[in-house]
Amino acid sequence: MTSQSRLLPRTAYGWLGLAALALVFAALPLFVPVAYVELGTIAMTGAMLALSMQLLVGATGLVSLGHGAFYGLAAYVVYLLSPESAPQPIWLTLPAAMLAAGAAAFVVGALSLRTSGFFFLMVTLAFGQMIYFVFHDTKIGGGTDGAYLAKPLIAAFGAKLDLPRKLRPLGPYYVALVQLTLMYVGLAMLLRTLYGHALEGIRVNEHRMRSLGFDTYRIKLIAFTLAGALAGAAGHMWALQTGFVNPEIVGWHKSAEALLMILLGGLGSLHGPILGAIAMTGLNEVAQSLTDRKLLVEGLVILCVVILLPRGIAGIGQRPPRSGGGGHG
Repeated sequence: MTSQSRLLPRTAYGWLGLAALALVFAALPLFVPVAYVELGTIAMTGAMLALSMQLLVGATGLVSLGHGAFYGLAAYVVYLLSPESAPQPIWLTLPAAMLAAGAAAFVVGALSLRTSGFFFLMVTLAFGQMIYFVFHDTKIGGGTDGAYLAKPLIAAFGAKLDLPRKLRPLGPYYVALVQLTLMYVGLAMLLRTLYGHALEGIRVNEHRMRSLGFDTYRIKLIAFTLAGALAGAAGHMWALQTGFVNPEIVGWHKSAEALLMILLGGLGSLHGPILGAIAMTGLNEVAQSLTDRKLLVEGLVILCVVILLPRGIAGIGQRPPRSGGGGHG
């Protein structure tokens, strides 16, 4: 038995809007220069990372500052499998990257989920920094300078996508679009299950869920591991597009960046992180073209959005929730 999740669109118009957004992105390369196609890939990669974190933040109420480490770790796995002279097919590199990120998330989650609140936040940050220093302070992956890698081949069943140089950005773009769509649909289906509602119950009142007999530690560990694996898919997408890794993609600021996307797009919806990633990417480009102090411009805009739109971009036009309601939406 399933029912609607708080994070999913409540009307058919909401679902139609998401489908329209997907169709717009599918047709976008037909009407814009190649530079904007690459920008779209960056936005969708960020959306994948933010969407994976939304499983923790929006669905379960867990805020992690180590999530970006799984993203960067997956990119480094692609590097180890595909050094600059030995490209590997995507059907090999993508599962390997997700498996490695998920395994790391399982280990980190098994230890960090024994804490809660501020202590959980700091423990995940500590683990994330440990992974960061593995790549920053050693020669793995080129050390502080990073290293180039052979971009994974978009190939399967003996067929390989081989585009002219001018059209090569289309390959990663559509791979990102397909992965983002599958990730959203998969999480939407998950949130409609009994397990998804258990996550919601933990977010609202974990003590009550535990008193009802739920193994909240195991439920959260599964979510933490799954979120890490999905972050690994985003990290793989980074490697597929850029062909380069460096320690910066493992740092805690990647987690902070995903959190900003969630806040900007809307904490209370599954599609909020996608809208936030698109807005964040566009804001970054506009700010960079206007001034050298782009971080100042970005900070001011984000501050205004958080103050004026507490429910994020996804909350524009929505009615505020009624007071006195229960924990279900």
